[in-house]
Amino acid sequence: MSEQGSTTPAKVYFAPMRSPMKRSMVARVGGLLGRAGLADAIADGDLVAVKLHFGEQGNTGFVSPVYLREVVRRIRDAGGKPFLTDANTLYRGERANAVEHLACAIHNGFSFATVDAPLIIADGLDGRDAVEVPVNGKHFESVRIGSAVMHADAMVVVTHVKGHEATGFGGALKNVGMGLGCRSAKQRMHSDFKPEVTPETCTACARCVRWCPVKAITIGPDRYAVVDYDVCYGCGECVAACPYGAIATQWKTDATSIQEKIVEHVAGALDGKDGKAVYLSFVTAVTPDCDCFSFSDAPIVPDIGVLASTDIVAIEQAAFDLVTQAQGLTGSRGEGLSAGADKFIAITGVDGTHAITYAEEMGLGTTSYELVRVD
Repeated sequence: MSEQGSTTPAKVYFAPMRSPMKRSMVARVGGLLGRAGLADAIADGDLVAVKLHFGEQGNTGFVSPVYLREVVRRIRDAGGKPFLTDANTLYRGERANAVEHLACAIHNGFSFATVDAPLIIADGLDGRDAVEVPVNGKHFESVRIGSAVMHADAMVVVTHVKGHEATGFGGALKNVGMGLGCRSAKQRMHSDFKPEVTPETCTACARCVRWCPVKAITIGPDRYAVVDYDVCYGCGECVAACPYGAIATQWKTDATSIQEKIVEHVAGALDGKDGKAVYLSFVTAVTPDCDCFSFSDAPIVPDIGVLASTDIVAIEQAAFDLVTQAQGLTGSRGEGLSAGADKFIAITGVDGTHAITYAEEMGLGTTSYELVRVD
């Protein structure tokens, strides 16, 4: 964390995709961690949680195990004892419990044999193994974070930057906050979000019915999707699943609430880890949707590069800025979006920058950064 009120720009190290020195991006990622201060964050013998997203089966947007093996190697070189981790999901996909979660991770190429580190699900077998952490936020006095991460000495956060149907932007803040909240915590974060069906647009294809994890959606007698709000818990699966844009986001309060709740869970996850967290964000294959789906839509901008920092707010702001500065890709949902346009709000209708602002307000870092190119 950065000191609240600090005006000193944080350093964000950036390895662009182009390599004039013809160096492997795998090696350059390791170099980024070194420049960002990995050795200073890890003491000899530290248990180090490597937070990542294992991806759903069929998804290809997650960060490749090839890079995680390099991250693990660098942590071991610094004297740490790394393990790869993520918390169970709220929806009933392939990762709602530790058994299926680990099977999915292995299916996507993550195993001791491929990354040289064990895989541990942060909130246990059924998503209830968590630690209550005081945060004194706007929404929560305390939050529940997966116990494996809270008991770890240090953390390296590996993020795939992308869009998100509920939060607009999905970067390091969402990776940590939503990603490390236990299943009940995820429910609390989603509680202000509900889907709304436009009957005139709905084709009754029933894709949303198949994706809904709690069977809250049916096709009504008038041949359009109907949501039972007494059952729906606002996970947002149906919004991304609908191929016709017939399901939109409806907020009981406003679209900023879920972002603030995520940030308060970030504060909980980082509690006790001042100077003990390093962030690595891949601004590559920037898809419009989350990696939680069993597909990956076309990237909305060209691959940009990889970022590293010890400031979660600075790296988030830098990632957002790099995507904003890029030209939208033809043939993607970013087509026609010029350099300088907020790609995420244009695609999702949600302003994803509020989380960054709120994280700075909570003292988690600074939006002022210096981008340091590393070739």
